[in-house]
Amino acid sequence: MCGIVGLFIKNPALESELGSLVAPMLSEMTERGPDSAGIAVYRNPQKDGCKITILTQQQDFDWGVLEDAIKSKFALKNISITRNHAVLSLDSEIDEVQDWINENWSDLSITSAGTNIEIFKGKGNPAEFIDQFDIKSMSGTHALGHTRMATESAITTEHSHPFSTGQDLCLVHNGSLSNHNRLRETLSRNGVQFKTDNDSEVAAGYLSWRLSEGDDLDQALNHAIEDLDGFYTFAIGTRDGFAVMRDPIGCKPAIMAETDDWAAMSSEYRAIATLPGAENARIWEPEPTQIYSWKRSPA
Repeated sequence: MCGIVGLFIKNPALESELGSLVAPMLSEMTERGPDSAGIAVYRNPQKDGCKITILTQQQDFDWGVLEDAIKSKFALKNISITRNHAVLSLDSEIDEVQDWINENWSDLSITSAGTNIEIFKGKGNPAEFIDQFDIKSMSGTHALGHTRMATESAITTEHSHPFSTGQDLCLVHNGSLSNHNRLRETLSRNGVQFKTDNDSEVAAGYLSWRLSEGDDLDQALNHAIEDLDGFYTFAIGTRDGFAVMRDPIGCKPAIMAETDDWAAMSSEYRAIATLPGAENARIWEPEPTQIYSWKRSPA
């Protein structure tokens, strides 16, 4: 059992309140996932260059050494450090930076890469995670969050959701996949790289691979219905919005709601009830295999 939440801001006037709106939603999912929590937030788009979020397990990691090393190699515009995470903004090729980090900094892991996405994760109680990363102060266009009760793999920060295996793409998952080991082997042969043995990371890798093959997100999710065995509710974040889909049986819970100001999803209604105007929102249970998505229009 895990808890997932998603919030897409439709009214730009509320973008400054994204964190203060999504934090209570995540907190309401504590009982469904007390082992760890994580959030993907889409904000501060990099019109030129890229943005990479990295994670260290070292309590005393020297960020200054890393910053100097990056500056000697790439055009670093900014580094923002929060506890054991750092968000790098660079005017450099994203693949070159990722390859350099992976080759030279084995004690670091990349949680997300793209132009808009930032992913933060932490073990322990979700309320502590919310405070430690000052989630309530975050602004942005949309966010996905997850609270984890570990059933398939170890309780570590790396095993926490969201998982991101493609630029500005992330996935949070409630459920389990029965064919993830076989699918992992197939995807690895096609160049998809994995960092954990978590089944949800396989689902994220599958979607990234389908998109690299030319699918749009809806097409990738329709292929997922055929290729992923198991029970699941997925919420998938992209640069412009997010999508939600349940397995063909609709085994795992999900509830959705929408007003003129926002669209939201969660594992349980009590998370949505924290949002302003929830009492007058259109509320429904998503149908199995139907894809629900919201996307921001190009500026």
